[in-house]
Amino acid sequence: MTRFVRPFGLLTLLLLPVIAQVTYQDLVRADPNNWLTYSGPYNGQRHSLLKQINKGNVKTLVTKWIYHVPRADHLESVPIVVDGVMYLTQPNEVYALDGRTGRLIWRYRHQPPLGKGPNRGAAVYGNRVYFTTPDAWLVALDARTGNFLWQSKIAEFKDGFWSPAAPLVLKGKIIVGVAPGDYGMNGFLAAHDASTGERLWRWDAIPKPGEPGSETWAGDSWKTGGGDTWLTGSYDPDLNLIYWGIGNPAPDFNGDLRKGDNLYTECMVALDADTGKMKWHFQFTPHDTADWDAVEIPVLVDAPFHGQRRKLLVQANRNGFYYVLDRTNGKFLHGTPFVQSVNWAKGLTPEGRPILVPGVEPSLKGSKICPSTSGATNWMSPAYDPDTSLYYVAALEGCGINTKSYEKFRPGGFSFDATGYIESPEEPRQSYVRALDLTSGKLVWEFQQIGSTEYGAGLLSTAGGLIFAGCDQGIFTALDARTGQPLWHFNTGQAITASPITYSFKGRQYVAVEAGSDVVSFGLFGEN
Repeated sequence: MTRFVRPFGLLTLLLLPVIAQVTYQDLVRADPNNWLTYSGPYNGQRHSLLKQINKGNVKTLVTKWIYHVPRADHLESVPIVVDGVMYLTQPNEVYALDGRTGRLIWRYRHQPPLGKGPNRGAAVYGNRVYFTTPDAWLVALDARTGNFLWQSKIAEFKDGFWSPAAPLVLKGKIIVGVAPGDYGMNGFLAAHDASTGERLWRWDAIPKPGEPGSETWAGDSWKTGGGDTWLTGSYDPDLNLIYWGIGNPAPDFNGDLRKGDNLYTECMVALDADTGKMKWHFQFTPHDTADWDAVEIPVLVDAPFHGQRRKLLVQANRNGFYYVLDRTNGKFLHGTPFVQSVNWAKGLTPEGRPILVPGVEPSLKGSKICPSTSGATNWMSPAYDPDTSLYYVAALEGCGINTKSYEKFRPGGFSFDATGYIESPEEPRQSYVRALDLTSGKLVWEFQQIGSTEYGAGLLSTAGGLIFAGCDQGIFTALDARTGQPLWHFNTGQAITASPITYSFKGRQYVAVEAGSDVVSFGLFGEN
């Protein structure tokens, strides 16, 4: 393990922000001046109470600083900000920056830099920074110096595991997930002690014979069942429940090799944070054959539903449907398509199970399936604004041609897709920002990402009445949260595939986003 600390002079060190300890109460309170978890607050809403930047002045937003991350290709992490210090990651590396100037404070590099795949962010707790690596380690660093403290093995790298998700910090625990289920590796969630790294519990996404759910796997198919946990979940401190979306079954495109519903793939699961025991599950796409991982961020909202105030969990799923669940028990309340291109299901039953269209599944010659495997949305984060009661999602219209084969599983980190897909040339792919009514899923407005044919960035909602969005064309846009009217934009010159954040330090609000190999921070013109 190596680290790099920039050699500052005494005056420079005195001017740097003081790095404060982060408590569990800080994480629960979610002080809007900071951005303390992957989704901001525990509830996954990505809504900030900051409003210095608002609809009236956002047109004066200018770049305050840009930091270029060496060796980066396309950054996908969400920066964490604690009292003016920004922590960001790329695979095997963590950077601490001055959030006012972009000046490097320290850099840490994990050695040896094994593995592949993206890294989507760090976590903070106490005076430590935590991140996971492409060779499946959980690493703890000193937040002020970047010094290595300890590392704990999450899973066996030589078997094909890696860990791309930002850890989720609870009271004394670090929750981590794994990938890739596409390689026939069975996914799990694990809790590690925040002080020592010791594993406290583990929940397996694929049940073993005799366990509840094992009857949904034919023969030995459970052994290579998939169900990875590659995106960060949400947490309800009052219920002490972790909510986490589970990925697709393996092989991805040939369900003949794994007959049954294949629990707990394609599920939202609620786990007791202290024990890891599952309280409930809801399966969005039983026996998925389109690789529609259900990992999309669960958004937790307390709101009226049909005249009764409920604790809701909402998710726009990769399969094209928007779901409303009761998060106390997993009961399905409502579901509706949020994209036009849905051909695999006629709708949902009263229990939320899809009503399948016969024959719309992968074939040896190829079959058209809508949405495509890229999904009606994907890992880009949604947002919710309690002032508008609107749920915002980065949506993608399009279809795919899916084929299947009968390849056999090969251990050691080899793909177990049983073929794959191409995007359909007949339907133009197009991305949108869509605003949905929270409880009905009805479309209220949409903003077309001009020229954008791929999924891009996640979204950010603020009390200033704004939604911030990015796209694969590099355009960073501020929209009116109530109407979708574009109010401001900036061309970063690089594809934006990460989610924006906002923070405030010494009375100044900033909005930051990663674009390509750069981190760009914006503020109001004239405010230094």
